Amino acid sequence: SEDGKTLYTSAFDLGQLRLFAIDVNSGAVSALSDKGSVAGYDVRGKTAVIAKADLGSGAQLYSTDISKITWKQLTDVNKQALADVRFGEYEQFSYAGAKGEKVYGYVMKPWNAQAGKKYPVAFIVHGGPQSSFANNWSYRWNPQTYAGAGYAVVFIDFHGSLGYGQGFTDSISQDWGGKPLVDLKLGMAAAAKQFSWVDSKNACALGASYGGYMMNWIAGNWNDGFKCIVNHAGVFDTRAMYYSTEELWFNEWENGGTYYDVPAKHEKFNPVSHVKNWKTPMLVTQGEMDF
Repeated sequence: SEDGKTLYTSAFDLGQLRLFAIDVNSGAVSALSDKGSVAGYDVRGKTAVIAKADLGSGAQLYSTDISKITWKQLTDVNKQALADVRFGEYEQFSYAGAKGEKVYGYVMKPWNAQAGKKYPVAFIVHGGPQSSFANNWSYRWNPQTYAGAGYAVVFIDFHGSLGYGQGFTDSISQDWGGKPLVDLKLGMAAAAKQFSWVDSKNACALGASYGGYMMNWIAGNWNDGFKCIVNHAGVFDTRAMYYSTEELWFNEWENGGTYYDVPAKHEKFNPVSHVKNWKTPMLVTQGEMDF
């Protein structure tokens, strides 16, 4: 802030990416935005402006008086271009995941959903893995793409995701195929139980990067869950990953050391060790540009 007494920052928070104010003296934190994802922001005097998107819209500009938060939308980008477009309705849900801990996810209806009908599922797993799908608009893995093609969409912020406390985020390290897989299984079951239009018996799993790793892990460790799998830039062999990456710190952090010092930790969740269990058709796309 101009008087130096407040710091403004954005951070993930329970499936949203919100703007926060931090009092420099006390450390007290207050949320300035609610649902959606703040992509950019600026504060001048008492006026704050944010660019905020959500699962139903690309970024729009909003402004408010910082002393009495009432956001006013300033832009309506693409209004004419989208006049005849219907997006899928979406909803956040939660359930008891691995270790009984609360896990959050989202479901999205097909754009043309009809009451009483069930729809095949696009089950998308995010990359990172320390990331979040969140209530955001994406120009890569956008759930509306699948809703627009007539699918129900389910996506889970499994253990390791951002916005649920540092311990939750850190819990995926050295456990890539453990708690996250449990969360995904329980998340699909919870979505089917809570939303009658989700046809979990007719589903395809999709993911990139760590999500692609999970596609390979699912193929060997949850091989009766899906009719098909789509795997983009996924880790197939953790040993090969270690000896080919330029980002050694990442692999050593995630696996508790170097491959040659602690090979068993790298091999514990190695998809290549479970290929004998593979039976689900998989589409693989690989650009070798996943940094």
